[in-house]
Amino acid sequence: MSKPLLIEIGVEELPAIPFLKEYPNISKKYAQVLEKYLLLCEFEFYYTPRRLVLWHREFPLYQADKEEEFYGAPLSIAYKEGVPTPAALGFAKKCGVSVDDLQKTTKGGKEVLYYKKISSGNESKDLIGKVVDEFLKSLNFGKSMRWGYNEESFIRPIRSIACLLGNEVVKFDSFGVTSSNLSFPHRHISYDPFSFDFAGDYFEKIRKNGITLFADERKNRIIEDFKEIEEINGVKIEIDEDLLLEVVAITEHPKALIGSFDEEFLSVPPEVIMTSMKEHQRYFPVFKDGVLTNRFIVVSNAISDDYSLIVRGNEKVLLARLSDALFFYKNDLKNGLDFSGLQDVQFLEGLGSVFDKEMREKNIVDFLYEKYKDRLSSENPKKEKLLDLLHRSVLFSKADLLSEMVYEFTELQGLMGYYYAKAANEDDLVSLAIKEQYLPNSEESDLPSTVFSSIVSMSGKLDSLLALFSIGRIPTGTKDPFALRRAVNGIIKIVLQYKLDFDIRDILQKLSRNYGNFDLQVLEQFFIERIYQFFDVNPSIIKAVLSSGERDILKLSKKINALNTVANSDGFKESFSTFKRVANIIKKLDFKDIHVDENLLEFKEEEDLYSAFLEVQNKEFQTYEAKLDSLFALKPMIDNFFDNVMVNVEDVKIKTNRQNLIASIYQEFKRIADIKEITV
Repeated sequence: MSKPLLIEIGVEELPAIPFLKEYPNISKKYAQVLEKYLLLCEFEFYYTPRRLVLWHREFPLYQADKEEEFYGAPLSIAYKEGVPTPAALGFAKKCGVSVDDLQKTTKGGKEVLYYKKISSGNESKDLIGKVVDEFLKSLNFGKSMRWGYNEESFIRPIRSIACLLGNEVVKFDSFGVTSSNLSFPHRHISYDPFSFDFAGDYFEKIRKNGITLFADERKNRIIEDFKEIEEINGVKIEIDEDLLLEVVAITEHPKALIGSFDEEFLSVPPEVIMTSMKEHQRYFPVFKDGVLTNRFIVVSNAISDDYSLIVRGNEKVLLARLSDALFFYKNDLKNGLDFSGLQDVQFLEGLGSVFDKEMREKNIVDFLYEKYKDRLSSENPKKEKLLDLLHRSVLFSKADLLSEMVYEFTELQGLMGYYYAKAANEDDLVSLAIKEQYLPNSEESDLPSTVFSSIVSMSGKLDSLLALFSIGRIPTGTKDPFALRRAVNGIIKIVLQYKLDFDIRDILQKLSRNYGNFDLQVLEQFFIERIYQFFDVNPSIIKAVLSSGERDILKLSKKINALNTVANSDGFKESFSTFKRVANIIKKLDFKDIHVDENLLEFKEEEDLYSAFLEVQNKEFQTYEAKLDSLFALKPMIDNFFDNVMVNVEDVKIKTNRQNLIASIYQEFKRIADIKEITV
């Protein structure tokens, strides 16, 4: 038997970002609590900024019966001459029955005491309060708060709990609130609660009271408003999906409105205006013909017949922010870019100032320039003094940290340096490199657009890695305050994008001379851990390639992709068993002197195998995949060899020669990957 169950947790306004981070876990956590109480069934979860709603169309009126099995001592111990021993008596007591009620079964080849206990489920309405309480306590929004006399904490104060099973109010207390059949309307309608008698009544009344309960409906309403505004005004609204989800989470009755600001502010870089809008005010920028306009979109949560006051209020708020931005921008342009003040800005204790960091980056730039100067020259055939321009890029890269604009809008560092460098007529390569120095800065981020910018970006990332590891600031667990994992991912992406040679071990060793002594293997392993995370393949494929000794990121990528393609091809598992046997035969051999003497080849099968192997060994392959295909194509000849030729013969020379033949094939594989590490 079942009835509909509706639970509404009424709260003060939830902050959007912490809520959205926990949102994917909410339904899972509720299901886990239901399962614990043997009440798991289908449900739906809805939310607004002031309520969390759990809705069951069919909720069981009783728990499912619980079946428990108990196993006791072997019968030989439980009874002596037919009389129950303390072992039998203790087991009966544990099961809550008499010895006569015990049963027996076979377990582990022995007859043992056994008892199956079936407990009838409790009435579910007696458990709903516990379910709600445990569910709320399981939610993790980061910071939480206490209010009133409550010992419990939550992200925001809980003001009401409504709970109806069918048309019956389920009474319980949680977080200092007693459950009822009351909910609250939109605040522009009333501050007084309204009652409802059953679930269907709730959904009808909550809509009449100004609440759009379903998030998808709120989102679609906003998008429809956007389309109407675009059509009427001939503009295009930039829809940031994350911002849209945030706005959906903070509104119960959304209404998109268009406002404007003085065109004078368009002299400020567009990124500044959009940051003021999106990050600080949750406004959506408006474009016309691909150019930012002096319009903006605000999504109101008000219910009104006249939204003009709301528009004017938001225009005043944005005016204040843009006025500050324009003031900062003009001051920064007047002061110009100057990196000398960075000597007084500490980077990190033990690593000197930000200027000291730039000097270390300059040394890395010198190294990378020598390594990639041919690529730089091909990219910039008419550019002279590329090294000087790289030096200038590094010296000015952090100068905007001293600007008023970046002090106010820290997320614009690098970008403001780009605008100030352009205003100072710096070379375009320098300006662009300053702008792109932090790229890539997220999983979906763009990469630096040139090799020149990439060298500047890599120098910053490599210095942060070497410097922080040198003073023991190594990421542990999920903690990575200096985003060093992201730095390694960025280097990997840049190297692969521009096909740059980058031997992890060699480069770290050469660059480490300018840093304090530390275990370079730890940093190399840190890179390798990111390699495992970067490639979406069977980890044993990556291990096999790394076990070959390869540490060049570009070659690692090519070898991993090639081996993965071959390993996923039809028939690979069958072929692989042969080569696993090859690996097992030679795993104890010394590879320092592998030589096959053709004069010692006695059988046609070993002559055919050696001849086919030499053909593969001496051939030039365009790809690693082609070479792997040719090596795996030796399978029939290797099988014939194993079927018809004995390796471990008494004649030591012949035995060694045959082992060397197998080892030669294995070694050729190992130029790409150590095949014994592959698991299929």
